[in-house]
Amino acid sequence: MTLTQLQTFLAVADAGSVRAAADRLNVTQSAVSAALAALQRSLQIRLVAPHGRGVQLTAAGQAYAAYARRALGLLETARVAALGDPEPGAGPVRLAAVTTAGEQLAPRLLASFRAAYPQAHLSLEVGNRDRVTALLENREVDLVISGRPSESGETVTLAVRDNELVCIAPPTEHPPDPDEPEAWLRRQTWLLREEGSGTRATTEAFIEQLEANPRTLTVGSNVAIREGVAAGLGVTLISRDAVSRQLHEGRVAQLDVSHTPLRRKWHLVAPGDSLPATVRRFVEHVVGTGEFELPPSSHRKGRADTVTSG
Repeated sequence: MTLTQLQTFLAVADAGSVRAAADRLNVTQSAVSAALAALQRSLQIRLVAPHGRGVQLTAAGQAYAAYARRALGLLETARVAALGDPEPGAGPVRLAAVTTAGEQLAPRLLASFRAAYPQAHLSLEVGNRDRVTALLENREVDLVISGRPSESGETVTLAVRDNELVCIAPPTEHPPDPDEPEAWLRRQTWLLREEGSGTRATTEAFIEQLEANPRTLTVGSNVAIREGVAAGLGVTLISRDAVSRQLHEGRVAQLDVSHTPLRRKWHLVAPGDSLPATVRRFVEHVVGTGEFELPPSSHRKGRADTVTSG
């Protein structure tokens, strides 16, 4: 078994065919087939099976892929630690963030850190909650900014930041009775994020609390949702961070609905073992600049105790 074989197997698993995996890895199809065959021989397990014009993982392949991703992720984490420890301000920081935080918070955090540590190597991946949680669990990133921490028990929240969710509507549409906005909201079309989004789950719970069964429209991004609201497509529940400018400019209107704003937290989350030096410096930086704060001591454990605001 070699690293190349593991990487090739995961490329096939993700792409669903030898040809697509070869294109992704920039190698020949025969090289992919040979690496995959060698891995299966060494394990004496059938990892993939023909499926249509491509392949799909067997049950054994699905189980093996989960561990292979984590193994490769741990090796990459080891490389990150080795690069950063000799020069704590010059190593990699691999950050992932849910869509709202990735669009509104992460760029500012990275720019601030880059200004203080220009030699650091920074990367950012943005996705919904399911995506960024998987990246962290597989050790493909060092840190995640998410609305809810993972429930796996293998992660720790290092810092938190306020995150208010507000109910917004087109600026020209308002409840006819300002004292009874809930009845009007039950009749509106609600714009929702995609499945797997934490904001969608919160919005669905809020709609249920309204005892409503409204029309819904799934929209794939915060930008599309806020533009849809501004254009009159419907209403939504969204982070104030995502619409602060539009609220200020009057392009959307915040509704005064009971139980809103919903007061939530952004969580800066990491795996439960030791932090690479540059990653630790990044966490200390965002806490020291006031963008995030340390969580209450009762919620801190493991590596969170190694991060200070000083």
